[in-house]
Amino acid sequence: MQNIFHGLGIALVTPFKQDGSVDYASLVSLVNYQLESGADFFVILATTGETPCLEKEEKDEITATVIKTVNGRVPILHYCGGNNTAAVVREIQETDWTGIDGILSICPYYNKPSQEGLYQHFKAIAQASELPIVLYNVPGRTGVNMTAETTVRIANDFPNVVAIKEASGNLEQVDEIVKYKPSHFEVLSGDDALTFPMIVSGAVGVISVIGNALPKEFSRMIRLEFNGEFEAARNIHHKFTELYKLLFVDGNPAGCKALLNDMGMIENVLRLPPVSYTNLTLPTNRDDNEPDVGRSLHKILVT
Repeated sequence: MQNIFHGLGIALVTPFKQDGSVDYASLVSLVNYQLESGADFFVILATTGETPCLEKEEKDEITATVIKTVNGRVPILHYCGGNNTAAVVREIQETDWTGIDGILSICPYYNKPSQEGLYQHFKAIAQASELPIVLYNVPGRTGVNMTAETTVRIANDFPNVVAIKEASGNLEQVDEIVKYKPSHFEVLSGDDALTFPMIVSGAVGVISVIGNALPKEFSRMIRLEFNGEFEAARNIHHKFTELYKLLFVDGNPAGCKALLNDMGMIENVLRLPPVSYTNLTLPTNRDDNEPDVGRSLHKILVT
């Protein structure tokens, strides 16, 4: 199998109404806005979508809504992972994957498996799935880092494992994966702030949080890099720097939802235990007469 997930992937948020119910109308509007602004694929029901706080019926309805709205225009990557290997395998086998183009699966969290345990976990998932698998390494959330050696071992042994969302923050590890990976396997950035250097190192795109709100600008940076126009891409990257810090200072997706609310696109509502973030304060060189988010957006959109 070949990886089809390239460019700007949106780690889609789940909009909620003030009463806490899923806002499907806003979800449709958000997906259309992102499609019109350069999104290359979607990632649904993962961390940014507050999936642990959703009921099964809501997950099913969100999936159906996104599939219908996208209508085949770009690929859809659906999260399916956990720290119980047998349960993940069972979910893969029992789910109707019609309309879905691949599965994103995270390294097991909390139980901190060894590198051999990680290999065996993803071996079982790869053997159970008829869809392409994208690995997800995010040690800041799982408590365990999958090494470059283990990643490449999995990629070599299972041709339906086509990519990794790398969010270790370790650029040396990214370089090792890119250097030794098989030809069918590719790297995606899992960190907005590191997308620029990771694409320079050989990554083929990003699964982005900030792309929810600013897909056109982030997509342009990526496409410039793909075209070898690194100076122009670097200028966009530097314009995003303050916003990167702002959006993640109080966790994900609190900052992104606050920004989308500031843009008038969704309500600023999260489900516990995450809480809404309203104190959007940029740390430096602020014009006190201009709202923080507005000033940051002005930098990106106008300059």
